[in-house]
Amino acid sequence: MKVKHLLTPLTEADILALQAGQAVLISGIIYTARDAAHQKLAELQQSGQPLPFALHGQLLYYVGPSPARPGQVIGAAGPTTSSRMDRYTPALLAQGLKGCIGKGPRTQAVKDALVRYKAVYLAAVGGAGALLSRTVRQAEVVAYPELGPEAVYRLQVENFPAVVVNDAYGQDLYEQGQKQYRRQNNKPGKDDAHVPGR
Repeated sequence: MKVKHLLTPLTEADILALQAGQAVLISGIIYTARDAAHQKLAELQQSGQPLPFALHGQLLYYVGPSPARPGQVIGAAGPTTSSRMDRYTPALLAQGLKGCIGKGPRTQAVKDALVRYKAVYLAAVGGAGALLSRTVRQAEVVAYPELGPEAVYRLQVENFPAVVVNDAYGQDLYEQGQKQYRRQNNKPGKDDAHVPGR
């Protein structure tokens, strides 16, 4: 599959054109949120209050950027483990969120919600925070500044690289990779010929 360029906010057509394993380059606006911010967003949802930014068509990046050095827009901005946000994600998808960016697998409940609400889960490269930060053109805090690096940032990015892990059709890149690995390692090869005494 060719690398696909995405421009946020995303439409349903954008989402349905993606499949697990697709490499993408994202440009436009993405928002950041980690554990503490998700808890605050959940409290607003539960009390029926509006969220501090519009979710419709947007992407949430699970990151807590380090402080920017002089002359930089943002510090290192590598993904954090996505599973810590799993309990909050279905409710955000129900409000129009179109995707999440992080690392690691998601629960079945999240994968089911991605199908139900036509959204995707993307993986960014862990350990490449400095490289990923170079795609950020602007960064501003839009909510919860008291959380420091875990505040909600509005990032303007250009060609931010990611890979589709879970698509809107229920496909899972991690599961596909495991199945392929098992198939490859269960095939008898020339070195597996029977040798007496083994």
